[in-house]
Amino acid sequence: MLPARQGPGILAAVGSPSGSLVRLVTDAASERPDAPALIYRDRDISYGELAEWVRRAGAGLASLGVGKGDRVALLVGNVPEFVYALYGALSLGAVVAPLNVQLTPEEVGYILADAQAKVVVAEIGLLPTVLAVRDRVASIEHVLVVGPPPTPRGTESFDGLIDAATGGPPDAEVSEDDLAVLAYTAGTTANPKAAMLTHGNLLANLGQVREVEALRQTPGDVVLLALPLFHIYGLNAVLNVSLMEGATALLLERFDPAQSLDQVARHRVTVLVGAPPMFQAWLAVPGEPDLSSVRMAVSGAAPLPAEILDAFRKRYGVTIWEGYGLTEAAPVVTTNALGEEPKGGSIGIPLPGLDVHLLDEDGEDAVDGDPGEIVVSGPNVFQGYRDRPEETAAVLRDGRLHTGDVAYRDQDGFLFLVDRKKDLVIVSGFNVFPKEVEEAILANPKVAEAAVVGVPDERTGEAVKAFVVSREPVTVDEILDHCSARLARFKVPRHVEVVDELPKHVTGKVLRRELRREEPS
Repeated sequence: MLPARQGPGILAAVGSPSGSLVRLVTDAASERPDAPALIYRDRDISYGELAEWVRRAGAGLASLGVGKGDRVALLVGNVPEFVYALYGALSLGAVVAPLNVQLTPEEVGYILADAQAKVVVAEIGLLPTVLAVRDRVASIEHVLVVGPPPTPRGTESFDGLIDAATGGPPDAEVSEDDLAVLAYTAGTTANPKAAMLTHGNLLANLGQVREVEALRQTPGDVVLLALPLFHIYGLNAVLNVSLMEGATALLLERFDPAQSLDQVARHRVTVLVGAPPMFQAWLAVPGEPDLSSVRMAVSGAAPLPAEILDAFRKRYGVTIWEGYGLTEAAPVVTTNALGEEPKGGSIGIPLPGLDVHLLDEDGEDAVDGDPGEIVVSGPNVFQGYRDRPEETAAVLRDGRLHTGDVAYRDQDGFLFLVDRKKDLVIVSGFNVFPKEVEEAILANPKVAEAAVVGVPDERTGEAVKAFVVSREPVTVDEILDHCSARLARFKVPRHVEVVDELPKHVTGKVLRRELRREEPS
C-alpha cells in the first residue's frame, strides 16, 4: 500500500462535467471541503483532498494517453487509490472495469482482453496475476502499481504518477449517456459478461435510493464499507451513495467480524451495510460488541434469512432493511425500507421511479400470490452486455430487464423471491424450485447449509440433487426422511451429497453453476 500522504493543500479547480459521476466528488468538495470523505487505517481523507487526488489521477492518466472511451481496469482492493483511479478515469470520459481481486490469472486475462483494457491499475500484491497474462493482451499499454517502491520492471508507479501530476485533466465532454463502468458478472458459462452501465444508469439508481426516507444518509453519517469496491453493490450502493450525501465511508480492506465491529465502535459507525453472511458472522462474535452508534443496517446481494433479521434486532437493537438488486439494474430494485416494518423473507417494495412487473409463463402479469418473473423498467437499467447481442436480447427486451428471478407479491405489495428461473428443476414435467427444497432441508437442526440443483435423469428428465453442509453428523437417510415429511414426492432429492463447504461468490451467493460442473455431462 501507499504510505500516508500529506494533504494536497489548496484544492485545485477540478470541474464537474454535467451528467458525470465525478460530480459526486466535486460537488461535495465545493460544499464541505474539510469534511472527511474516507477513513482508511484511522486516517481521514477530506472531500477537498479526495477531489485533489482525483484531479491528479485524471491528469496522470491523461499523460499516458487515456481519453474518452478508453478502458481502465482496476485490480485493487478497498483502498483510497481505488477511488482516486475510478474517478480520475471517469473524469476523462474513460470506462472503468473493476476486477474481482480473487480471480485467477486466466480469468483476469480473459476480462482484460474482453474489455480491451488500455491501462491496468493493480495493487502490488496482485501484480503477479496481471504480469502472468500481460503479454497475451495486446491492448495493454501501461500497468500502474499501487504500492511502495521499487516498481517492477515494465510497470509504473501509480503513486508516482499522481504525485507528479501537474495541471488538470483535459476538459472532457461527459454526459449521462456515456459508458462509465463495465461490470463483469458471472454467468452460467465459464466466461463472465460485461454489463454496460452509463453515468446516467448509476446516477439514476442513486436518485431512486435517495427517495427512500428510511435509507437516506446525512453528512454526519459514517458508513461501513467492507463490501468489495469491485462489486456493484459496494461501488454504487455504498461508496457512491455515501459520496452523494456527503457522508464518510470507512474503508476496510478485508472483512473480519470481530475487527470490523471494533472499527464500528472506534469510528462510531452509523450505517452498517453488508451481505447476509456478514450479519450472520457479526451475530457469532462473542462478548458485547458496541453497536450503539448504528442507526441503520442494510443487507443485499443474497436473501436474508428471517432468523438473522430477528436475531440481529434482538441482540443489537438494530433493524436490517433488506434489499434486492442485480448488476444490470445498477443495482438496487426493491427494499423493505419502504414499509413501516421489514417483512421477514421479503425483498420489499420497488424503488420509486421503477416499473416492476411479475410476468407468468405467457408473459402476462401474474395474479397476486402467484409466482412470476421479475421484469424491471427504469433509467437505471443497463445498456446490455458488451459484444453479446444474443445474451443481451435474452434479458433486455423493449427496454425491460428480464431478471430471471421468480417472485410473488403479497396483499401489501411486498415481493418474496421464489427462485432463479434458470435454476428451476423440471421433474417429470413438474416444476421444482430449489429454494423450497433447501428450506425443507434447513429445517433439520443438524444442517447448516444446503444447495439444490437439477441433474440429468433418464427416467424423469431431471432429478433433484442436494449438497448439504452439516452442523453435526447427519446421514443421507435422515435428510431424505426429513424432506419426505415436508415435500411432495417429486420434490424430494434423488441424490444427496454431504460436503465440507459450498462454493460461493464474494457476496455470499451460492454458485450453483459450480455445483453443476461437478456433475458428469
